[in-house]
Amino acid sequence: MDIDNKQLGDLMAQAVPWVRTAGIEFLATEPGRVVVALPDHENTRNHVGGPHAAMMFGAGETASGAVVMASFAEQLGRATPLVAHAEIRYRKLALGPLRADAVLGRTVEEVVAELDAGQRPEFPVHVTLTNADGETTGELTVVWTLKPHR
Repeated sequence: MDIDNKQLGDLMAQAVPWVRTAGIEFLATEPGRVVVALPDHENTRNHVGGPHAAMMFGAGETASGAVVMASFAEQLGRATPLVAHAEIRYRKLALGPLRADAVLGRTVEEVVAELDAGQRPEFPVHVTLTNADGETTGELTVVWTLKPHR
């Protein structure tokens, strides 16, 4: 499915209202990759003036979900995407606006083949969080599954 940043942002905001609440912006969309921005808002900061850890995780998880939505849109009539588990590592104090760059960890074809075989595929999405200087402030791996409709 070919989808642009605005279309994907609109779809995500409709499906996941938190995207609107957090002010997530969709910067880049390409096959297997999505980049989003988390603006710097005073009401989402932590005790040291940077984005709260929950906001960082939320931006990364949102970027990963957008990759899933864009990559598997044609499968949504027969399967529901769900997070199976996730891990985050905070690498550097984050201050100011952030970017979350999410990359699909397996090919769409591999995942769809498992779904076609009656399995419930799992696949990672790797996310790098960076500050305005391009320095890595965090890394996530979000493992998604496509739960077949029965």
